[in-house]
Amino acid sequence: MKSAPYVIALAGKGGTGKTTLAALLVRLLAGRKDGSVLAIDADPNSNLAEVLGTEAEGTIGSILDEISAHPEQVPAGMSKDRFIEYRIHHAIQEGEGFDVLTMGKPEGPGCYCYVNNVLRNFMASLIKEYRYVIIDNEAGLEHLSRRTTRSADTLLVVSDPSAVGLKAAMRISELAKDLQIKVKHKLLVVNRLQGEFDRHKVNGTDLDYIGSIPSDDFITQLSLGGGSLLGLRDSDPSVKAVKAMEERIICQAN
Repeated sequence: MKSAPYVIALAGKGGTGKTTLAALLVRLLAGRKDGSVLAIDADPNSNLAEVLGTEAEGTIGSILDEISAHPEQVPAGMSKDRFIEYRIHHAIQEGEGFDVLTMGKPEGPGCYCYVNNVLRNFMASLIKEYRYVIIDNEAGLEHLSRRTTRSADTLLVVSDPSAVGLKAAMRISELAKDLQIKVKHKLLVVNRLQGEFDRHKVNGTDLDYIGSIPSDDFITQLSLGGGSLLGLRDSDPSVKAVKAMEERIICQAN
């Protein structure tokens, strides 16, 4: 019997490094080789494909714009929903041991009620084809609440060590509750930490602090040069930090 997909959703305010963590998790899961991996870039500021060494040739947002503006392009003998699914399948980029799907954001003025309903149904079916699904969300959790899936095994909230970052992390946790998103585990990761993290800062919240990722100059250099994080070495600090959190993040999938 095929196992249900294990869904990890990441969220955090801009600049906290959640896309970096998403890419490191894809690297880790692809390296495990115990199941297929789908990375979904649900942040309008789409760059997950780039940091994974692939290129998003098309986004779901652009597909929805095009079909809404030109419904006549649907081939004769094919239903509109099947055509949408066909186009989305062709937007999936294949990486080394993983696939990437970039959501993007519709820009046109049309009504997307119908295509968004088709999209929800398609995404629910698509993720069942994978063992692991990693969703890189914007802080507002728009795709998690309306388009991609209304549940996740793990919500991984990413923050920097600042008071502003931690307050944003707590708001995201509360937002997930307000949106009635079903989450089994709410975990907090502090990125770019120098020194020790005071766990008391998240007392009284439902966020479970599981570890931190130190500042990593090599990642900064790769980012500035447009390089892929898949080129990191197992001995690099950020890779070791994520590996140390592996069991807390994904051991429930076994």
